[in-house]
Amino acid sequence: MTTTAITNIGSLVTNDPALGEGPLGLLQDAAVVIEGDTIAWVGPTAQAPAADEAYDATGRAVIPGFVDSHSHLVFAGDRTAEFNARMSGRSYSAGGIRTTVAATRAASDAELEANLVRHLDEARRQGTTTFETKSGYGLTTADEARALRIAAAHTEEVTYLGAHIVSPDYAEDPAAYVDLVTGEMLAACAPYARWVDVFCEKGAFDGDQARAILTAGAAAGLIPRVHANQLSYGPGVQLAVELGAASADHCTHLTDADVDALAQAAGTTVATLLPGAEFSTRAQWPDARRLIDAGATVALSTDCNPGSSYTSSMPFCIALAVRDMRMTPDEALWSATAGGARALRRTDIGAVTPGARADLALLDAPSHVHLAYRPGVPLVSGVWQRGVRVH
Repeated sequence: MTTTAITNIGSLVTNDPALGEGPLGLLQDAAVVIEGDTIAWVGPTAQAPAADEAYDATGRAVIPGFVDSHSHLVFAGDRTAEFNARMSGRSYSAGGIRTTVAATRAASDAELEANLVRHLDEARRQGTTTFETKSGYGLTTADEARALRIAAAHTEEVTYLGAHIVSPDYAEDPAAYVDLVTGEMLAACAPYARWVDVFCEKGAFDGDQARAILTAGAAAGLIPRVHANQLSYGPGVQLAVELGAASADHCTHLTDADVDALAQAAGTTVATLLPGAEFSTRAQWPDARRLIDAGATVALSTDCNPGSSYTSSMPFCIALAVRDMRMTPDEALWSATAGGARALRRTDIGAVTPGARADLALLDAPSHVHLAYRPGVPLVSGVWQRGVRVH
């Protein structure tokens, strides 16, 4: 099996406190040895074992590959007009999803897959090595199943989101749509998915509907996650914690009880914050500082979708989190790597430590802090995914 040594790393973020300084496990003048698709050794460059191939980092920083634990990448169409109107004064609501539903239904499988691959490649160039993505723009049994089938060909982290909004076909009978989502559609989609999700929000699904959908998904072997408390205060966070969901995503409007619940469930339910959505909708920022200080586990993700957060850039989300959500650069990087891994209940990604998957990003900078210090600058100059240099 081929081994590769990356040496002369100026600053290495391992996310393993046993290997280095602080929660990020920082090492200076470090080296990493990759064997196959796995990290085999981490330590000082001077002590690096011999390897078949060598790469000199020339003093640049290396971080774990980003873990994007929330995205919506199986879609067609464009919502530029909606964005333009919103930036001109119109508020955001869940209803705009219907525009993408119509375009996605009209697209061929090949068109949907080509669009997915384009966005995955775009994200990978920016250091993302693990991607979660959802259905939710088909809202018929056939369209939801094909979205998940297409996604499953490109990532193991696939989420059934038939409950994105009530299908336009069932506008006059939401209860019948919930029956579809928890019955025939679930049966067709579950074989392609690992997760079940629901948009628990005004204009989408209320608490009782969300509970029924998540409970049915869990009975079919899928693990719950929840779009919670994005546009208003509501039951989403409490429901996520009650059902042991892997994540409550958005968490923009939180009561003290919501924060306490997430803190108490820090080992089970991650608060995944999606600053791209607030940036793109001019909405209130989630208060990451409040969550972290309370003891909640926080992840950062892009929420990449054509309507409310059309960015695939985890570095951009890190910069937003530091500037507008009161996170430190260290906290933001941890949340975009190890935090995302927690949100996906993965122990093999999000860290550079022996035995972990060899997912790394090389920065054209001496420190990870530059991700927030130099916003908008394409600092990722190399990416290894499963031990293979892909960028």
